[in-house]
Parts: sequence; structure tokens; C-alpha cells
Amino acid sequence: MNTTATNELKHEIYQLLREYEQSPSERLRNQLVKLNYGLVRKEVHYWSNQCQENQEDLLQVGCLGLIRAIEKFELSKGNAFSSYAIPYIRGEIQHYLRDKGVTMRIPRRWLALQQQAIGICRSLREQHNRQPSDAEIAAALGIPHTEWQEIKLAWVNRSPLSLDVPIQDGEEGSTSLGELVPDPNYRSFQLAQEDQIRLQQALVQLENRTREVLECVFLQDLTQKQVADHLGISVVTVSRQVKKGVSLLKQIMTAGDN
Repeated sequence: MNTTATNELKHEIYQLLREYEQSPSERLRNQLVKLNYGLVRKEVHYWSNQCQENQEDLLQVGCLGLIRAIEKFELSKGNAFSSYAIPYIRGEIQHYLRDKGVTMRIPRRWLALQQQAIGICRSLREQHNRQPSDAEIAAALGIPHTEWQEIKLAWVNRSPLSLDVPIQDGEEGSTSLGELVPDPNYRSFQLAQEDQIRLQQALVQLENRTREVLECVFLQDLTQKQVADHLGISVVTVSRQVKKGVSLLKQIMTAGDN
């Protein structure tokens, strides 16, 4: 895109942002999403090379971040919208990947073999009218029997198993895995979940600026320099807000224990 076209696009985006700030509407928001879709594509291109997630899913998630940026953007702060929006897009994608992330990373070769095995199983089942054995599948894939067993095990264990999953039905009702596994850390896990809820409740009690800084630093993993650019404040102010916010959170959460 040449310089003239770029400047015209920036001017159009600026005008739409000003209109949206004065009178928000779905029509204006959709126009802004369409004009800034390239920011989402750029981020998705990077992350799609780092993970196995479907690109269309990442594009949709990235657009959610873009919409959030459009809704929060303030022209009066003088920030470039592209610089402002990228942390929102990136943060939304990162949160999505963390939520979807698996405990065990499976090698790309094994993922390809697992997909290939699906077709092989179907073919062998139709040919012999029975479920194929592991040895037959491994032979069809051209790999050792032991490697196929490792692939199967990795695929089964690719995601964590919830400790709340019911695994036994008896006369007295179902039993969860957490009740059967003698793991002293399970109680710690429950306490961590409770602490997270309390932390969220404490965050909403902070003033807007302090809360925004803490969310950017601790939830979106931005550096203090990135936060400063993102919010249009100095790095020194970011540092002070972090110290202030952490101190206030401690006070709020400690008071809740009394």
C-alpha cells in the first residue's frame, strides 16, 4: 500500500473512531473492524506458526480483542489506534491459547501419524470387518509397534483430566477422581481457585487507572514500557501504579480474612 493510500486509510479510521466515540453503534464498530482486520491477520499469522490451533478460530478470537480495543479507545490521549489495538488482540489470543493449551506437547510428526491412522483404521475395519490391532496399524503406518503405542498414549494424555470428573457410580452416588486420589495438593488447588475469585473481587474495588495497569502487567503480560505506550502514560507512572495497586490488593484481601 502506497503512502497516499495509507494516509487516507488512517484518516478514515480516525474519522470513524471519532464518530464511534461520540455515538457508538454496531454499524460503525463493524466498519472499524473491517478496516483494521489486517492487524488481526498479522497477529494470527504469528501465532498460527506457534501452535496447532485452527486459524479461523484465532481470527475470531483476535477480532474480539480488536472490538474491545475499539470500545475502549480514547482519541483525546493521542495514541495511534494500531499501537493501542495490538496488545488487546494479542492478549485475547494468548488467553485463548492458555485456556486451550494442552499439558503434553505432541510432536508434529506424531500428530500427522495420528491423523493418518484414522483413515487406516477405517480402511482395515471395512476390509476385515473387525477392529484392527495395534500391530496392523503400526505396520500400515510403517513405524515400529512401540512407537504407535507411544503415539496413542500421548494422544490420550494430551489434556489434563479434571479431578471433579465422576468415575464410579454406586448406590450412594458418583465418586470424583479427586476423592479417590490421595493427593495433598488437591486442597491447595481448591484454595488457589478461591484466591483467584477473591483477587478478581478485589480488582474491581480499585480505581480504573490502577486496575488497568495491573491487568496489563499481570494478565496481559505486557512490559511496563508497553503498558505506558498502551495507556499513554509514563513508565514511572506505570511503576508507581503497580506498587500502589499491589499494596491496595494486599490490604483488601487481608481485610477480607479478618
